[in-house]
Amino acid sequence: MIKVLDKTVADKIAAGEVIERPVSIVKELVENAIDSGGDSIVVEIKNGGKTYIRVTDNGCGIPADQVETAFLRHATSKIETARDLDAILTLGFRGEALASIAAVTHTELITKPKEAKLGTRLLIHGSEVLSNSGTGCPDGTTIIVTDLFYNTPARQKFLKSDAAESGQIIDFMSQIALAYPTIKIRFINNGNIVFSTTGNGDVLATILAVYKLKEYKDLVPVSYAEDGTKVTGYISRPSLSRTNRRNQIFFVNGRVVSSKVIERGVTAGYRERLFEGRYPVCFLFIETEPGRLDVNIHPNKREVRFDREEEIVTLVSEAIKAALGTRAAVIEAKNIFRDETAPSAKVEEKKQKQVDLKELLSTKRQSEKAPVVHEQEITYTAPVHREPPVKVTATPVVLSSEKKEPVKPDISLETPALQPFDFTDLRITGAVFGTYITAEDGQSFYLIDQHAAHERIFYEKLVGEYLAENKLRQPILTPIMTEVPLAVKENEYDWLDSLAEMGFLIHNFGQNTYIIKEIPTFMTITEAEDFVNAFVDSISEGTKLENTIVINKLITKSCKSAVKAGDYLSMTEMEALMKQLAACKNPFSCPHGRPTFIRMTKYQIEKMFKRV
Repeated sequence: MIKVLDKTVADKIAAGEVIERPVSIVKELVENAIDSGGDSIVVEIKNGGKTYIRVTDNGCGIPADQVETAFLRHATSKIETARDLDAILTLGFRGEALASIAAVTHTELITKPKEAKLGTRLLIHGSEVLSNSGTGCPDGTTIIVTDLFYNTPARQKFLKSDAAESGQIIDFMSQIALAYPTIKIRFINNGNIVFSTTGNGDVLATILAVYKLKEYKDLVPVSYAEDGTKVTGYISRPSLSRTNRRNQIFFVNGRVVSSKVIERGVTAGYRERLFEGRYPVCFLFIETEPGRLDVNIHPNKREVRFDREEEIVTLVSEAIKAALGTRAAVIEAKNIFRDETAPSAKVEEKKQKQVDLKELLSTKRQSEKAPVVHEQEITYTAPVHREPPVKVTATPVVLSSEKKEPVKPDISLETPALQPFDFTDLRITGAVFGTYITAEDGQSFYLIDQHAAHERIFYEKLVGEYLAENKLRQPILTPIMTEVPLAVKENEYDWLDSLAEMGFLIHNFGQNTYIIKEIPTFMTITEAEDFVNAFVDSISEGTKLENTIVINKLITKSCKSAVKAGDYLSMTEMEALMKQLAACKNPFSCPHGRPTFIRMTKYQIEKMFKRV
């Protein structure tokens, strides 16, 4: 039998389509505040928005006789006919937000139009109006939302931690503040002002006020227009890049959007300027005729559809190329050696195949524990010396997997069941192309990839440090200062502990600044700084630190500091590298799964020369 659902049940179901978590409420209320025409917005949250959200604006307000109507489903002041959907100029237009919010929260509305002498206070619990009365208040609207999902506990349990929910709201507020630099926006989290913009229209000043990263001062301005569509904003020089697209934020007609089309344009614009797997920082604003895009294709209006996608790709690409061709984009001499995408690094591999690290990691700790034995880290500077073959004697190293309190993810290194040969019989004979070490053991000839070998060494040392009970650290004379996005700071207790477990001594040094005073013994200062930056980028991407495989993928990123192909090593250096490789638990592949060496038997070589 088909039944018509009760209104309260229907409202809760419909609310689920719009209100997924606290950030959904903040998004809807802030967008309404912007549509109201005000030039000042204050947003305050507590406990990740689960228990308290307040949004105050100085906009047009709602007349007293329309206050209750505003909370009816599909009641809106922004469109009237179906034709209006073809040219939407406002952020909200469906009339579902207030109704959905009121269905699953305790909601209080205080509002007053400028022409009214008295304001209105409306109190709604679970879509039921409890009171509607006059009140004294300033012009504009304040909406206070408390006790999210109080009447739908099944959905309440799916909310994330306070820090995680706050992080999502911080991300949204940061983006919306950039989209509207002419509006003064203040964001407060648990009584602390996270950021406050001036509302003077200066986009770069707004970026710096919101993200508080000094490196953003050198962003390159973009301004390009063609065929009625305009691209403006700021992008990074090739010397500044990230490991993910989290720092690529796009706006279309004032709306924060996710767009594969714009991403393609960015990739095309930076082609041959960045290594594979590196992404620039972009804050791009696209303004086009409303009739050229559809914003009504996703429940939360996060996605848009362009009617001519390839033209947008080309437009964004050309805008970026034009900006990177200006004097402002020239890399300063002081940064040239820090440029990860400089042409001098052309020998770096552009792509490394990722493999499932489950094959490289054991999920069971070893029963016998031993401390980590560290060897002196070698440097690779001298040219190859032609010296007599040197016999390598390996010193076994056992990586400790012992860890007491606090309990950490179970990580250990798995030793392959079969080892092809004994490293003690290996004799180094030289190197070819500054990349491959040559060696033989009387029966076979070997080519060792020095980059892959050092990757494996570096990886196992870092895992060893992570698992060791007593961390071996080295203090540094000049501490490293690093800045993190505000959303990452919300989860600092998680990632700071993880860095400490790896051997870093890092402390809070300001609102979003941290100071590193000690680093792992096997890292140089540059390697440590690069690793922390890559680690923070991964956290920004939403990585779950408690996941064993993910942690190992983060550790694998440290391998980028390994000796590169084309670095000519002396015989002593090659010997030291081979001794360290021999001490690895799994010396036969790098952390990405590529082999560290290949072997050719004497018979195979003789067969190629037709000797057998």
